[in-house]
Amino acid sequence: MGRRLAATSATASRLGGVVTSGQSPDGTDLRDQVLASGADANQIVDAIVEAVRPVDGTQDAEASRRAVRDALSDLLEQFPDADPLALDAAQRDFVIERYTALDVYNRFALDMQRTVIEKAPDATTALSRMKQIQAYIREQVAAGFRRVRDRGATPTSRGVAAMVRSALAETLLIFEEYLG
Repeated sequence: MGRRLAATSATASRLGGVVTSGQSPDGTDLRDQVLASGADANQIVDAIVEAVRPVDGTQDAEASRRAVRDALSDLLEQFPDADPLALDAAQRDFVIERYTALDVYNRFALDMQRTVIEKAPDATTALSRMKQIQAYIREQVAAGFRRVRDRGATPTSRGVAAMVRSALAETLLIFEEYLG
């Protein structure tokens, strides 16, 4: 699990770099690449997702790719005029925080959703429990990011990894009855 959590923080770091600079981690200018292909919002998001978390055939990669895409969609709802390839600090923080929460939840779901479903008395209860868990993880991650911002700091890869571990540990503790 530790390696998987490190992947979340590494992806968050790459995401922050791409949405701030408009360049992929290998230095490719995504703006030029996207403009050459037509440049609608979906193509921009696709280019960012591919630059941040390329396909590698694993469930973890697909979960991370979905989290990046969903975080960017949430960003564009919250900040409709945002340029996803040149975000300001508040927009970048929003998308990294949202990505982190979504990725932690996706990884939790990959590992624990079956157990939550099996332990629930019915499908409606199972779905409700998964929604509660998702909301809790989102709030735990948001609280971690708020603590960092309140100190006047910016999240580092190590800090994001610590937040992820903490959010996951708290989630397992709080929702123990759904899993036991």
